[in-house]
Amino acid sequence: MVVTHDLVKKYIALTEAAREKATPAKLSEENSEKLSSMIRMCDDYLSDAKYFMQKGDMVRAFGAINYAHAWIDAAVRIGFMDGKGDDNLFTLP
Repeated sequence: MVVTHDLVKKYIALTEAAREKATPAKLSEENSEKLSSMIRMCDDYLSDAKYFMQKGDMVRAFGAINYAHAWIDAAVRIGFMDGKGDDNLFTLP
């Protein structure tokens, strides 16, 4: 597999779509704090992916965007967020 600029852009777009689509579930205060941490990790890795892509480091950009998507996907999977039934963007419970 060759990690190209277009491939990284595709996965960034998928992760951004997932980030926009998923909405927080009603959670306890403790779980709301956990969700905030998960969303922050998603956003941080998304930012890292864009940074690495801008620097031309597609391998690190691809790794970072996959981590970003994994955080938002995990939040949906464990029920902290609602993925609106979208099994293309999320691994649904």
